[in-house]
This record gives sequence, C-alpha cells and structure tokens, in this order.
Amino acid sequence: MEIILKQDGTKGSATAQDNGTRAGMMTYSIAGPELIIIDHTDVEPAYNGKGIGKQMLYKIVEIARDKNIKIIPLCPFAAAMFKKSEDIRDVLK
Repeated sequence: MEIILKQDGTKGSATAQDNGTRAGMMTYSIAGPELIIIDHTDVEPAYNGKGIGKQMLYKIVEIARDKNIKIIPLCPFAAAMFKKSEDIRDVLK
C-alpha cells in the first residue's frame, strides 16, 4: 500500500493506492501556519477493515510533526482515531 500526499494551496490529501487502484482518500485543509484540519475520510468498500484510514491519518500526522503544527480532526473517523491512539495525540489541537 502506498500513501500519496498532495497539496494545492490550502487543500491537501492523502490517497492510498494499492497497485494503482485507489483504496481510500483523506482530505485536509491548511488553516494557517500552525494548523491542519482533517475534514473527510473515504475508504473503498473492498478495503474496509484493513487499516487504510489509519495509514492515511498517520501520514498526515507525520506532516504535522515535521512542520511542528497541530491537527483538528473534524472528520468523525479521524476524531475517533485520536481518541483511541495515544501515540498521535501530541499533534492534537
């Protein structure tokens, strides 16, 4: 599974690709120099339950850590992951 990051201005995404097939996408907004807002997660039904959403979230967490910024998870999936996973709460706003 490959996670591809794209950013265009204030909008960004993490797309999960499985041998060229889109497995899922997580979108976010850059809300300033110190804040990312995760607003949507979508995983294709064939990939449900395989940790695709978590992989995409962790890739965005890497960005936040590298840039020393915080994340607001408006997306219900991302919010639930932050509640379950203590190892990523350091970037939670």
